[in-house]
Amino acid sequence: MTTDPALSGNRKRQMKSAARLYAVQALFQMEHSGQSSDTVSEEFLDFRFGAEVDEGVDMAEGDVDLFRKLLDDAVSWQAKIDQMTDRALVAKWPIARIDPTLRALFRAAGAELVQSDTPPKVVIMEYVDVAKAFYPDGKESKFVNAVLDHMAREARPEAF
Repeated sequence: MTTDPALSGNRKRQMKSAARLYAVQALFQMEHSGQSSDTVSEEFLDFRFGAEVDEGVDMAEGDVDLFRKLLDDAVSWQAKIDQMTDRALVAKWPIARIDPTLRALFRAAGAELVQSDTPPKVVIMEYVDVAKAFYPDGKESKFVNAVLDHMAREARPEAF
């Protein structure tokens, strides 16, 4: 299920976007259920990536390698990522007090900022889109943009 080099650039981007969304969902599930990353990862790969949810409606196919890397890096680097997130949040809102979906989003985005060569502005744009998917009517996407901008400038100042 790795990314096929014959796929179009647009299809590859869609698969990466889907992997980011799935990574946020998986990190949320891990925190909520206490399950390991291996258990949750296998569940997502077996039952969500490209699965049919309703007759004729399929879940998006995701970039498996990116999904696994985001989960592994978010777990491995969680303390560093959470500290970066805390510094980006206002003092009255430590990461432990924010919505668990946003916490999962910041961990996935933080993993990509800390452990990949994806340009920070792409990471920010992608995760703002993820926030919009979870909160279509809310102001969360602006909040996510501000927090991730702060995190990106800390993690990769040379990119700005």
